[in-house]
Amino acid sequence: MENYIFKQLRFVRDNTIGHVADMNDESSLSIPEGFNNNIKWNLGHIYVVQEKFAFHFTGEEMNLPEQFTELFSPGTKPSNWGEEVPPIHELILLLENQVCRIEKVLNFRIKETVEQPYTTSTGLTLSTVEEFLSFCLYHEGMHFDVIKSIKRIVQSGRKSEVFREK
Repeated sequence: MENYIFKQLRFVRDNTIGHVADMNDESSLSIPEGFNNNIKWNLGHIYVVQEKFAFHFTGEEMNLPEQFTELFSPGTKPSNWGEEVPPIHELILLLENQVCRIEKVLNFRIKETVEQPYTTSTGLTLSTVEEFLSFCLYHEGMHFDVIKSIKRIVQSGRKSEVFREK
């Protein structure tokens, strides 16, 4: 029997991907005035956090490409990127496959307590697989809203800075 959480994870992820599927690398690098990050950073950040919450804290193997932690972890930003960043189509492909991997690995572990609980930056302590995955819905939803806002500004032609790799 499918747990509701996997259906919701797929729903949220499909919305995120659907919103960026038509974007190119150039537009995904734009940082509108008033924002710290771009769409590419938000996509990579969603991927990294969900990878850690679904796999690291449950003791499973993460699929984290080299340099993703340095590029997309909390506290990072495109202005500090020194190495080549992955193209948007690579980020989309990773995001498309992630939810299926999560369901395959964690489907029967949803009620398990993790070995090391984690307290988020907002003060919420997560201690079960289900709590970690539920928080991923909230987290991705926040970043999805930022992605929508940035895309709207970029498409309107308002002032934005395009991050160029060093």
